[in-house]
Amino acid sequence: MKKTFLFAAAGFFAGFLNGLFGSGGGIIAVPLLGKNGLSQKESQATALFVTVCLSAVSVFLYYKSGVFSFDDAFGFIPMGILGAVFAAVFFKKIKSETLRKIFGGFVLFSGGKMLLEMIL
Repeated sequence: MKKTFLFAAAGFFAGFLNGLFGSGGGIIAVPLLGKNGLSQKESQATALFVTVCLSAVSVFLYYKSGVFSFDDAFGFIPMGILGAVFAAVFFKKIKSETLRKIFGGFVLFSGGKMLLEMIL
């Protein structure tokens, strides 16, 4: 029961972050999935799927409210797909421990950058 509530609460918070900022759901999902026994790679891959689902809902709702730009979105897609393919190849070759450190470093860097932008 406690685990179900924790997953539901984390799912809500991940959806909230993803819907509000366009990202951030993985920051909640990856550690929680890891605590549930998944490896770093399994956690990140599963969090990507969760983020895709959350993003699809957010895109639909933003489109319905008229704040979605197809032209700008499609400008990112070709190279975004290429980047995703390269990341998937790299993902297979990197150790889970190294991936965990990179993920943590990216989260710290992003958070630090956002804090500095707020202060300055």
